[in-house]
Amino acid sequence: MNTAFLLDHFRTHDAPLALSRAGVVGWDDADLHRIAYADDPEGYVLLALVPGVHPQQRARVLLCALSASRAGLDAATRDILDRAVRALIFGLPPHSVVTVLLALRRLRVNHKHTTRAVLTFVLEHPEAERLIAARRPALVDCFEHALGKVTARGCARRIAAGDSGSPELRRALLRFTVHPQRACARVAALYGPGTHGAPAPREPVVALEPPRVRPAVVTVTNRGDIAATLVHLYRGGSDPELRTALAGYVAAAAGDLPRLHATVALVLDTSDSLRGYGEREWALQSQAQALRLVLGAVCARLTVIEIGDEQRGPTDLATGLLDALDTAPDLVAVVTDGYENRYPGDLARVVDTLPRAGVETPIVLCRSLFTDGDDRARRDPAPALPHQDFWHQDDFAALLPWLFAHCPAGADWIRTTALRFLARHPATAVPEDSEGVRI
Repeated sequence: MNTAFLLDHFRTHDAPLALSRAGVVGWDDADLHRIAYADDPEGYVLLALVPGVHPQQRARVLLCALSASRAGLDAATRDILDRAVRALIFGLPPHSVVTVLLALRRLRVNHKHTTRAVLTFVLEHPEAERLIAARRPALVDCFEHALGKVTARGCARRIAAGDSGSPELRRALLRFTVHPQRACARVAALYGPGTHGAPAPREPVVALEPPRVRPAVVTVTNRGDIAATLVHLYRGGSDPELRTALAGYVAAAAGDLPRLHATVALVLDTSDSLRGYGEREWALQSQAQALRLVLGAVCARLTVIEIGDEQRGPTDLATGLLDALDTAPDLVAVVTDGYENRYPGDLARVVDTLPRAGVETPIVLCRSLFTDGDDRARRDPAPALPHQDFWHQDDFAALLPWLFAHCPAGADWIRTTALRFLARHPATAVPEDSEGVRI
């Protein structure tokens, strides 16, 4: 599985997962998903939990994971897949999950893990009552597909007659839930009188994206704590508490992240254009330095090559790149504002030449911006390089996985990060019955 390619596809391909009235499932990249799952089921599903992945791609991953057989997979892999599937079921907008479950019905998918996932959504979702009121016919279809129409309707008749725990009902339905009474109430609501069409809940239960609030007015000091503290230091702040606070903010930003066991070379632009002037003075440089500090805390080995300062003259990205390659890194990241002042076009020419010289080291470009609305027209010194923009500290959550995905150790780093995310969220834990058997 090509982690960098797949992650880029997950973030940029936003075509909706469609289900026509004729029951045709429309996803134009189905083959790509199926191949990626077959190559590495665990890595493929965990990649969908990376911040920045488009919800439509997460829906595709959920559909693929529930459609595929798990024959031949070991218990540990199945456990991770179950937890990741629960994260997607509760982390996607409910209407997207309903589309996936209906697609499974149209595709006639009938695996045990598919049944468990469908019943988890229908019977265990915290907003199940509102979902049933809004999408009753669709959820009945999903419920009957999971259990089989005869069994599902038989369970509904038993519940309507007052059965809430007979051996027959437990064997057919209640063994799939740790809340039998609640499950019975929701099945009764599915088949009871009422109308559908009420407003459906739209917010997911599990936040797959880190919370962030865009400031109404962007300034140099409200683009993250690390950059704001650096701005104060650049402006002449000498209070020791500033440096203590800076260390604390960096530790907080990197605290939950695993170490990347690779050598990363950082070509860091420190030119006057990155410094800026007026109300934007220090904005871009502080954010670039913030990224440098976080990378220093996360990477096992980080080499920094600064370019464009007073001693080295105008920005020379190409020479900085060649110096970085001399350190034999696993990955080179060029961090700049995008302006190449000394030899415009030189970086693009060098990048084009390197493969012919036998250089296979992955190289990426990260552009520091003031806001996500900045004009980028003249700020692309090497169009052939993979590039990502950042303007706020909150962007690091999506930037770091994208960055590390380009080096061999990145796949393991992303996997470990996703597993830590699952461990922090109780909603993703697969429940067990009183005898310790997974439901």
